[in-house]
Amino acid sequence: MEMEKVVIIGSGPAGLTAALYTGRAGLNPVVIAGPQFGGQVSLTHEIENYPGFPGGSGTDLIETMREQAERFGARIDMDVALSVDLTNGSPFRVKTGNREYLAEALIVTSGASPRLLNVPGEKELTGRGVSYCGTCDGFFFRGKKIVVVGGGDSAIKEALFLTRFATHIDVIHRRDSLRAEAALAERAFANDKITFVWNTVVESIQGADKVNSVVLRDVVTGETREHPTEGVFIFIGHEPNNAILSEQLKMDPLGYVLTDKHMQTSIEGVFAAGEIQDPLWKQVATSVGQGCAAALAAEEWLSQRERVSAPTSTSAAV
Repeated sequence: MEMEKVVIIGSGPAGLTAALYTGRAGLNPVVIAGPQFGGQVSLTHEIENYPGFPGGSGTDLIETMREQAERFGARIDMDVALSVDLTNGSPFRVKTGNREYLAEALIVTSGASPRLLNVPGEKELTGRGVSYCGTCDGFFFRGKKIVVVGGGDSAIKEALFLTRFATHIDVIHRRDSLRAEAALAERAFANDKITFVWNTVVESIQGADKVNSVVLRDVVTGETREHPTEGVFIFIGHEPNNAILSEQLKMDPLGYVLTDKHMQTSIEGVFAAGEIQDPLWKQVATSVGQGCAAALAAEEWLSQRERVSAPTSTSAAV
């Protein structure tokens, strides 16, 4: 194993921004890409609210970020981090599928994964009508009637995108109003292909080899009914990808890594940025800012460490 100045776990906006800044600082960072290069953003069909990027896909944005980071010396390892050992402090041991790294500083940007409904039929029918990515699977629902579950930005963005393929979309939301930003909500309300089913939750997903209906429950009256559909797209939030960090870093009750204002975690030399530590905003712009802050903090921490460990020069009297 060779010693690395900086290892970054995750290749989304936070990770690639951290790679850019640590690369420009001459730290030659290694980015362990993870199971999906670019994270959730790479699955987003269109990015409209990132400053300086007037429009385009998430993949376009991520590729631009990658090229810029690599230009300044970042190295991308298209592998998955399987374990980390933080118990003895720096250097930290990071194991992937193919090798191990020793990192003086570690920046964790492993993001979050879609939250499940955890209802009967969901697991069994995933990939057979149940999906968590409209960009990935929308094409397969051309000419079909589907439902979208959720009421936040992600749910409404995906519902709007899916109107390109589906003949009609019922948005199932447990509340009586959307949590999505106003501009998205207005577009959805104005779209003839979208209908909203308020105060309702999915109790189960029905089908043998593929989805053919969902059982809905009205949260006000308690009444249930079967609703025919050929697809169920679920966008109800995310769970932090913290498995390899379990019991090593302090986390909040939801499993998000706790950081201070310098993006440092409970262990000195370990920093975190993006959705792994952000349960609130979950925007490309905020992840980029957090990745920048983590990189600058890591650079400063390494510099201070080197100053402390540097030998003191003395002059011998002759």
